[in-house]
Amino acid sequence: MVIVVGLGNPEKSYEGTFHNIGFEVVDAFAKKHDIQISKNKFKALVGEGVIDGEKVMLVKPLTYMNLSGESVVLAKEKNKDARILVVVDDIDLPRGEVRYRERGSAGTHNGLRSIVAHIGQEFERLKVGIGRDISMDLADFVLSKFDRQEFDPIIEKAVQKLESLI
Repeated sequence: MVIVVGLGNPEKSYEGTFHNIGFEVVDAFAKKHDIQISKNKFKALVGEGVIDGEKVMLVKPLTYMNLSGESVVLAKEKNKDARILVVVDDIDLPRGEVRYRERGSAGTHNGLRSIVAHIGQEFERLKVGIGRDISMDLADFVLSKFDRQEFDPIIEKAVQKLESLI
């Protein structure tokens, strides 16, 4: 089984923000593969399906970004042998770049820091580059809205990479 965790914040006001790219990618993946993300468990919204013979669980933590690890550890405890693959925004990657890492540190990302604190560094990451506007405060930037026309193709690129990893 592969547990795909999209990082983001659950309130409507956060929809379409750079920090919710993980949710956006997981939602697009779910739509493409007809997986309903509607069960409330593991402090998250969860959907399950099978892709090319592989069981997949899609997880969108309801704990807010900075406490994402609380949700991930619960999902991992129930599915001990599952691969964990986290989809996350990355300000240090150029806008539009999609990068996969088998493991690593959390860097400056609070969502990843929370996951590392709960389960360690042994999880996969699919990072979506959002770049950084240095004229803005970091928190203001990641919580600002992205341009749909620009980011829909980037989200699709991340979905395709996610499919190749599963």
